[in-house]
Amino acid sequence: MYKYLDKVNCPKDIKSMTNEELDILAKDIRKFLVKSVSKTGGHLASNLGVVELTLALHKVFESPTDKIIWDVGHQSYVHKILTGRKDSFDTLRQFEGLSGFPKEVESPHDIFDTGHSSTSISVGLGIACARDIKKEDFNVISVIGDGSITGGMALEALNNLGYLNTNMIVILNDNEMSIDKNVGAMSRYLSSIIRNSTMNKVKDEVEKIFTVTSAGNLIYKTASKVKDSIVSQFTPQQCELFEAMGIKYYGPIDGHNIKELTEILNKAKNKQGPVLLHVITKKGKGYKYAEEQPDKYHGVSKFDIKEGVKPSSTKSISQAVGEKLINMAKKDNKIVAITAAMPSGTGLDLFEKEFPNRYYDVGIAEQHAVTFASGLAKEGMKPYFAVYSTFLQRGFDQLVHDVCITKKNVTFLIDRAGLVGNDGETHHGMFDLSYLNIVPNITVMAPKDSKELELMMDLSLEVNGPVAIRYPRGNAYYLNKGEYNNLKVGKYEVIDEGEDIAVLAIGNMVKHALEAKELLINENINPTIINARFLKPMDEELLHKVCKEHKKIITIEDNTLSGGFGSRINNFIINNNYDVKVENIGINDTFVDQGNSDKLYEAVGLSPKCIASRIKKL
Repeated sequence: MYKYLDKVNCPKDIKSMTNEELDILAKDIRKFLVKSVSKTGGHLASNLGVVELTLALHKVFESPTDKIIWDVGHQSYVHKILTGRKDSFDTLRQFEGLSGFPKEVESPHDIFDTGHSSTSISVGLGIACARDIKKEDFNVISVIGDGSITGGMALEALNNLGYLNTNMIVILNDNEMSIDKNVGAMSRYLSSIIRNSTMNKVKDEVEKIFTVTSAGNLIYKTASKVKDSIVSQFTPQQCELFEAMGIKYYGPIDGHNIKELTEILNKAKNKQGPVLLHVITKKGKGYKYAEEQPDKYHGVSKFDIKEGVKPSSTKSISQAVGEKLINMAKKDNKIVAITAAMPSGTGLDLFEKEFPNRYYDVGIAEQHAVTFASGLAKEGMKPYFAVYSTFLQRGFDQLVHDVCITKKNVTFLIDRAGLVGNDGETHHGMFDLSYLNIVPNITVMAPKDSKELELMMDLSLEVNGPVAIRYPRGNAYYLNKGEYNNLKVGKYEVIDEGEDIAVLAIGNMVKHALEAKELLINENINPTIINARFLKPMDEELLHKVCKEHKKIITIEDNTLSGGFGSRINNFIINNNYDVKVENIGINDTFVDQGNSDKLYEAVGLSPKCIASRIKKL
C-alpha cells in the first residue's frame, strides 16, 4: 500500500534516502495520517503541514542525542511515526494508548512532555545551558508555531536566548494559523517578512559570496565589513527584531521543499550562537478538505475520508454560551467578550460576527487577557473572558492580584471543566474548583445543565465583583429536574428528596448523581440529591439543615479532591461540630491519562455506576 513507509521504523531508516524518495515518503505519511486519524480522531491539519519539516529534521539530526522539542506537541504525529510508533497509531489518544502529544515515558525521542503552547524555547534553552555546563556536544532544536510565538513566555525565552548567546536552533513553523486565525502585531510582523522574502534571499546570497576563510585576519575583517554593509542595504526593517535580540534569522524557507530544508538545517547546525529558521508551511497540506478548512480539521473526531468532517447537528455547550452572550449583549452595550486565541472552541466566534467592536482576541496570552479584562471593568465595561479551565491556570496570578483583590466585575466563562477526554493530562479541567476555592472575593458557580448555565450568566450581571462559571465540554443538555426560576447567589437546590444519605453534587456531577440514584431504586436506597451549584458562597442555611437531618453525606465533584468542593463541605462540618459521616468522591491526587470521557469517569470512580456503588457501601 505504501512505497516507503512500511520500511521506516526509526530515524536511521531515512538517513540514506534521496530527496526524491523522501518526497514519496511524505505522500505515504500523509495518506497514513488521514486514514489513521479518521478512525481515532486527533489533530490532523497541523500534522499534515509538518511532514517535510519533520523528515528533514530527522534526516539532518540524530534523535534522541540531538534534542527536538515540539511546542504544544499536537503536531508531533509524524515524529512519532518516524520514531517507532507507527504500528500503535490505532491506539492514538485512546485509553491506555498512544498519547496525542509528546510524552517522555512513551519514547526517548520525546524530549519533553508538552500540551500547552509557548514553552518549547524555554525548555530548549534550559537543556542547552545544561549541555554547556556539562561540556557536552549535541544540538537543541525547538519547533514552535507562529501562533505560539505570540505567547509572552515564548518572547521572554527569545529575549533570554539572545542574551545568553548559546548554540540553539528555533524553528518558527509559520502556517498563518494556530487553531483559529492568528491575530496581533506579531502575526502582522511575520506576514511583512514573507512579503519581503525577495530581499531576504538577496541577503542570503550576499552572505554566501562573502563567506571567507581565515586566510588572513585583515582580509577577513575587511570582507566582513563589506558584507555587513551590503547586507544592511538589503535587510528590510521587518527582519530586524530577531537580529536585534541577538538571534541569527534565516527565512522565509519553503517548509515543503525537503532539499531546501535539509540545506538550511545543516547550515544552522554549524552556526555559532542562536539561530531562528522561519519556515512557511501549509496547514492541512495533502488532504483537500483540511487545506480548505484547516481550522475545522485542527482537532477532529472520527470521520469519513471521502466525505470529510460533517458539521454536528447538535448544539455544543460552548455554542450555547456564545449565543446566550449575544442575547445579553443586545440588551447591555457594556458587555464585551474576550478570548485567548480560542474563539470557535469557546463559542465566541458567534459573538465576533454580531459585535466585532466589542470582541477581543488577545492571542495566546491568558495572563494579559485577565488583566486586560480588569482594565475594561475599571472603566465600567462588563467583560466576559471565555477560556478553557486548563488555560486559565496560566492566568492565576492575574486573577488573584488584578481582579479579585480589588473586586473587579470580570466574569470568567470556564469551558472544558472536568475531564475532557482524549487530550489527556494537560487538558483536563480538574483543578479549577481548587484554585478558585482559595481566592477571596470571587463567586464561583457550576450549573447542573445548559439551561441553568444560561440563568447563571444572567445572574452574573447582578453580582458586584468577580464571577466564575465553570461547565463541561460536550453537547448542551437539559435535565428537567428541580427549579429553574429561583436561582439566587449562594443557594443550593434540593432536586430529589430522600432518606438517611444526602448527596451534594456540583456541576456536571448532578447528572451522574441522579443517574446513580436510578440504579439504586430497586435496592431500596433513596438518597437525597442536592444541586450544590455554588462553590462560593456556600448555602450554609441548607447545609445546617442537611447535617441535622442526615447521618451520612457524600460530595461529588469532577475536580481533584485536594482543596476542592468536598474539602469545603468537610470544613463546614468540622467547624460546626456536626457528628456526620462524610465521604468525598472526586479525582484522587493524580493526573488522569487520555481516553474516552466515559472510560475516564469509570476509571476515576465518577461514573454513575461507581457513584451508586459508593452510596450502596456507605
